[in-house]
Amino acid sequence: MTYKSLLTISCDPGKTGNVLETAVALARRGEAHLDVLSLGVDPTQPMVCYGQGNALITQELLIEARERARKNEEDLKSRLQREEISWGCDAAAAQIDGITRIVGLRARYADLVILPQPYGEGSGHEQEAILEAALFEGHAPVLVIPDGQVMEDAPKRIVVAWNDSAEALAAIRAALPLLKDAETVSIAVVDPPQHGPDRSDPGGALSQMLARHGVRADIAVLAKTMPRVADVLARHVQDVGAGMLVMGAYGHSRFREAILGGATRDTLEASKVPVLLAR
Repeated sequence: MTYKSLLTISCDPGKTGNVLETAVALARRGEAHLDVLSLGVDPTQPMVCYGQGNALITQELLIEARERARKNEEDLKSRLQREEISWGCDAAAAQIDGITRIVGLRARYADLVILPQPYGEGSGHEQEAILEAALFEGHAPVLVIPDGQVMEDAPKRIVVAWNDSAEALAAIRAALPLLKDAETVSIAVVDPPQHGPDRSDPGGALSQMLARHGVRADIAVLAKTMPRVADVLARHVQDVGAGMLVMGAYGHSRFREAILGGATRDTLEASKVPVLLAR
């Protein structure tokens, strides 16, 4: 099993370069097809009222978004023409609330979506909306690339965050092509419940499943010695020298994570390595 249909979405040329380089490298290595969508976003909401000029202003903002998308599309095509891979590139524009439909439809037919870090300095709300649309509407796994990094080769060491959830298992299944190529995989279990079904062997059944796929995995049971699970995972990633983290996305509601925080949002805000998410 390999990724044969890849998708990346560019709405901010300043955050596109390293993500596109990663997507091209994945397409080249797996002889996959890469689709690139240049997305122009009008950040205003449809219910915002500008008085009598509301319709004209909305139309003008969408025209500007289309122009940005077309200009970005030209730059992307110029870059892709230098690569000996199968690729396609087109442009679209939408208001912020229209991102879900456009991205969800594109992501639905992708084996893997490659996106930039959605949080942090210089990231707009559209980056978060694109990520969530790919996960929730496209039901596609997403590989998030930290700012300034390029994943040119398959990671040799990968950490898998395991909490016995359906989201975590979905991410692991989606990551199998990369896990099988890794030299070592560390199954990280943070504070397993003392009375859970796997209390005597946390992560054991998962390790057995991965072994049948030829994945060389070990299990690390980690105490929650830091306030956030994301911090414990980040420290383990650093300790083992991992080049990627695999984890389930949004085990809690997106609203709860936006207000109170959660492992998904906390990890994406601070991760120094690529993160593969699925749910």
